[in-house]
Order: sequence, then C-alpha cells, then structure tokens
Amino acid sequence: MKVDLIEARTNLGLRPDDRGKLPGTRAASRVLLDAGLARTWAVRRHLVLDAPAYDREPQRETRIRNGQSIRTYGMQLCEAVREALNAGAFPVVLGGDCSNLMGCLAGLRQAGGRGLVHLDGHGDFLHPGNYDTASRLGSAAGMDLALATGRGEPLLTLWPGVVGPLVEDADVVQLGEREREAYAEVYREMIESPMYQRTVQEILAAGVPAALEQVLVRLDERGLERAWLHLDLDVLDAAVMGAVDSPGSPGLDFAGWQALVSGLLASGRIAGATIAIYDPDLDPGHHCAPQIVEAIESCLGRWLES
Repeated sequence: MKVDLIEARTNLGLRPDDRGKLPGTRAASRVLLDAGLARTWAVRRHLVLDAPAYDREPQRETRIRNGQSIRTYGMQLCEAVREALNAGAFPVVLGGDCSNLMGCLAGLRQAGGRGLVHLDGHGDFLHPGNYDTASRLGSAAGMDLALATGRGEPLLTLWPGVVGPLVEDADVVQLGEREREAYAEVYREMIESPMYQRTVQEILAAGVPAALEQVLVRLDERGLERAWLHLDLDVLDAAVMGAVDSPGSPGLDFAGWQALVSGLLASGRIAGATIAIYDPDLDPGHHCAPQIVEAIESCLGRWLES
C-alpha cells in the first residue's frame, strides 16, 4: 500500500514541566525514523511539517495554550491528510502530541471519511464545561477528544469544509482510559455520551481478542468504513513505556497493543493514523525507540507491506 509519511514535529499541545522545560515530542519522528521506522514502507510522499515556535504566553483570543498556532498547524496537517487520502495513500502522521488530531480529522472529513478510534490512556476530554478556563490555560493534548466532538473553542472545533463537529459522539470508539473512576465527575458527560468506550481495565479483563471483536462490531454497526486511528503511546503500561508525558498503570503491554492495532487495520476500516506522545527527552539513550519501532512495524508496517 502507498503511504504518505507525515512527520508532525510539534509540542504545541503540551504544557512545560514543573521546571519550565518544554516537552520533547517535537523530536519524536526524527528519533523513531533514525531507529529504523518506515525503512521498508512504500512511501509515496514524505513530508516534514515543523510547527510554529512554542509560545509560553497566552495567545490572542484563546484560552488554549498555543491555540492560534495549533490552528495554523492543523490546517497544514488537514491539507496533507486530505491530499494523501484523495491520492489513494494511507497517511501516517508520526510524532508530536495529540493536538495533531483535529487537523487530521478535518482532512479525513474533507476527503469523505468519518469516525475515530481513539486508543489512549486518557479520555482527553477537558473543555470549558468541566474546568475553569479563567484559572489556567488549557492544553490541547488533554482536550483533543472534546475538541474533535465539538466541545470547546470554535478556534479548534470548527474547520472549513466540515459541517458540525469533526466526529459525532456515536462515531467515536475510545479505548484505554485508565482513570475513569477517579475523574468520573469531571468526565460524566463523556461517560454518559453515545461514544463506545472501554477502559483499559475492561480490555484487560475481557482479553484483547474479545475486546477487538466488540470494537469491530461497533464499527460495522455505525457503517464506519474510513475511520481515523489515533495511537497515543501512553495507553501502554508505564512498566514498558515511561517516555511519555503522563505514564500510568494499568496499561497494555506491547503484545496486546500490537494485537489490537493489527486487528483494527486488518478490518479494512481505517483510513489513516496518528502516532503520538513519545518524548525522546524522557528516554535517556533512546532505549524505548527501538521497542516502539518494533511494535509499529509488527502491526502497521506488516499491514502496509501486505
């Protein structure tokens, strides 16, 4: 299969750490490619998209950190994804943080696709209805699912060529949330929504094959034939993946992650994918990079080459 490899070199959706250091997700794609990712893929087009510079100060007319810059960058991603899909290629958006999702979904919608499988250790559902926007800037990487479903500032919820939200609630499959009980009150709207949701605890209890089967039934019921796959690596257990901004347990191991992603791709219902949140600065010696590459190649790489 033809692939458009899109390096999304950005950290705009994350906040600085307690010492004021900026996240290192901007370098993720370079480190993973240097570690061997995509060397055998049939790449039709290789794009490098560098995000605008990180702005530590609030930007005009938004309470989202780097909100204006994320919009500008999202339009670039939108165009790249749309062009890939219209050319019959499979876009792989590599690196960066979860704020990439909105631009990619806009491109998917403009190309006639719809739906989202959100494989993420967090619901990423913060929006002005469940936190105080006056007290702090919001971080888009913790808001991406809310923004994608039309909740939040129009700056990042309304996109050209798309009527309504980027994805309807009922067309969302959210897999892997590990802290639903702890944040039940904050995320009650999400929990009670028509989204299909399975926590990582539920996936582990049922087993990945059974969980995958249920997801595929849902995609079929909703008629989702060209959905987007969002892969946030923090869904992996902290025991095997600590080089992310918010590691946690429980989580999937690499074998379970590979089986789930492989099954989704094999369904033929996935049009493109984002791979997000690996932070090389949190990975001294870049020891996690070969593991990530092996995991991606074992499912996505193998499927692309089949």
